[in-house]
Amino acid sequence: MENKPKISVVKIGGNVIDNEQLLNTFLQDFSELEGYKILVHGGGKKASEIAEKLGLQPSFVEGRRITDKSMLEVAVMTYSGLISKQIVAKLQQLKTNSIGFSGADGNLILSEKRKNTAIDFGFVGDVISINNNLLSALLSQNIIPVFSAITHDGNGQLLNTNADTIAAEIAISLSKEYDIELIYSFEKKGVLLNSEDENSIIEILDFEKFQLLKEEKVIHSGMLPKLENCFKSLANGVQSIIIGNQNVLKSKIATKIKL
Repeated sequence: MENKPKISVVKIGGNVIDNEQLLNTFLQDFSELEGYKILVHGGGKKASEIAEKLGLQPSFVEGRRITDKSMLEVAVMTYSGLISKQIVAKLQQLKTNSIGFSGADGNLILSEKRKNTAIDFGFVGDVISINNNLLSALLSQNIIPVFSAITHDGNGQLLNTNADTIAAEIAISLSKEYDIELIYSFEKKGVLLNSEDENSIIEILDFEKFQLLKEEKVIHSGMLPKLENCFKSLANGVQSIIIGNQNVLKSKIATKIKL
């Protein structure tokens, strides 16, 4: 059986983006990753900061952002503008040829407005499809796609979309043609047994242990959707997943997710 080409789909979290030193370390390591690679970034903290400067009050329910019309405009400006171009410029400095995309560019990520939920999240999108043909064409030209957390619905409406989910959906969609490693980088060394103890890393987290830790409220809030995306990805063809801090691309210290 012919080996599939390998792709690293890497998602970088807001707390790394907000710290220039951490970001530079991470992008240096990312630029040295061999083979095909795709970067997905969030930037929620920066979006909240800019919103407050504009006199807008960010609103959250259970850690998830409510995106009204004004907040959507801030999210698009921040994610697909400021952060996207800063990351691309830094990658070009590292001789890593990249292009920043939203989901609307090249119809790369089609979404629909979230529905059937008790809470109205506003202009928040759930991914429907990924344009694999264009993504593969970009990769074949040695272009590294850098995705912001903005998608579109095909009817002219931009949507704020969870960056962890975008990374997972890209990984799942490409897994038929490629051997996929999905990597989540955020401020912690991995998934922790005790959020106060940086060294309480769970080295291997399988689904059974995840369910147990969820029931015990050890894993909660923002880690829940991240890990749910991980297990969904593994169940749908993604080969391996690791979660760690800005050093995750080179460090041996991280959490490996298994079914």
